[in-house]
Parts: sequence; structure tokens; C-alpha cells
Amino acid sequence: MVDPAEVSEETIQLELSESGVAVDLPLPANQRDQVQGVPYRPVEFRDDDLPSALERAASWLRQTQDWLGEPVDVIAVHLDYDDRKGSPYYDLKLLCNEEDLAGVPRAIRHREGSDTGQ
Repeated sequence: MVDPAEVSEETIQLELSESGVAVDLPLPANQRDQVQGVPYRPVEFRDDDLPSALERAASWLRQTQDWLGEPVDVIAVHLDYDDRKGSPYYDLKLLCNEEDLAGVPRAIRHREGSDTGQ
């Protein structure tokens, strides 16, 4: 239980896109890949070649962890298949914490750094 006297009423200003993620969040490079919108947001990587989708997911994770300054909170990895003609066969999703994708840890560090004069 949190003591109400210890709860801060300070707000953190975030620059978010219309979809609610940080405007400078590294986006998946391939046009087939995307960040989706739910509380734990799936970041999707689609390809006919599973190793390629996995490599792009790993590359995006490394870039995003560097940008965020800490590991991305990934709660699940989901692999599905799409048998529809003309669609990439593999649909790989990383279910990521919404606050991480919005850049909250970066904003907190920046605020703490500015508050201490760093």
C-alpha cells in the first residue's frame, strides 16, 4: 500500500504520436511491420521468412532498448500464421509495455537529470 503523502502530483510531459507512442520511438524498418494499439501493444513483424522477421524484431529491440536506456518490458512473444494469398505467412508480435513505447523511462530520467542540474 502506498502512503498518499508520498504520491507526487508532478506531471511528465511526453511528445506522443496520434497512436500514443513517443514521436522519436524507433519504428520497425520494414513497411510490413508496425506498432499496434492496446494497453500492452503488439509490435508486429510480418514476413514469409521467419528468420528475417526474427532478425528485424531483434534489431528493433536492440535499437529501442538503446533509445529507452533500459530493457523493453516484453510480456509475450506471439507467432501466428496467415494463409491468405498475398499476405506474409509469419506474423510475429512482441507484446510490449505501453509506457516503454511512450518513452516514460526516458522522460523520468530527463526530468530527474534536469531537477539535479545535470
